[in-house]
Amino acid sequence: MSRALSLCGVILAAGDSLRMGTDKALLPWPPVPEGRGTAGTFLSAAIESLSRPTDLVIVVAGKNASSIAPTVYAAGASLVVNPAPERGQFSSLQVALHEVLNRGRDAAMVTLVDRPPVGPATIQTLCDAFAVAVARWKWAVIPQYSGKHGHPIVLGREMIEAFLKAPPTAIARDIEHQNADHIEYLDVDDRLVTANINTPEEYASLAAKNMP
Repeated sequence: MSRALSLCGVILAAGDSLRMGTDKALLPWPPVPEGRGTAGTFLSAAIESLSRPTDLVIVVAGKNASSIAPTVYAAGASLVVNPAPERGQFSSLQVALHEVLNRGRDAAMVTLVDRPPVGPATIQTLCDAFAVAVARWKWAVIPQYSGKHGHPIVLGREMIEAFLKAPPTAIARDIEHQNADHIEYLDVDDRLVTANINTPEEYASLAAKNMP
């Protein structure tokens, strides 16, 4: 797989995971049958997934920084801390995108740690689509499955700047809608782009469906 050297991976992992009752970043993934080895975690799997098309992955932590740091560093990623994660997920996105620009990158592939990694073919499809979209003056590529938008999303410099100009209390979806003409919405055949895990029941259901 070709590497886009200006593309930076971003994983937002600063949430409190209140409904789950434990840090979603450290939930075992992919699921493995009992007695068949040790699973990784949502976080380690996300880092591995985004490491394929990028040469740098940034993980944004909050109060959980000390607990997820070993996983981040073991996987070769970088850790940045949102000093005020209580402001919400958009503030973590802004922390990440500032770091993306500070590291000399002008594009980012962004995902959330509570979304299980999509398949390698989907990652490649998104990268290929972004290369074409940029040439057509598009600012971002967002995957969708069965009409529902998902992750990871790929952001160009213009979309990064649009997010950074917004107040920390903004909602990413609203910024996207304001710039819809500059976004490529891409249909993909991967249901995991829209998977979103918030409760133990949702996690158990998803793990059962993905058990080898």
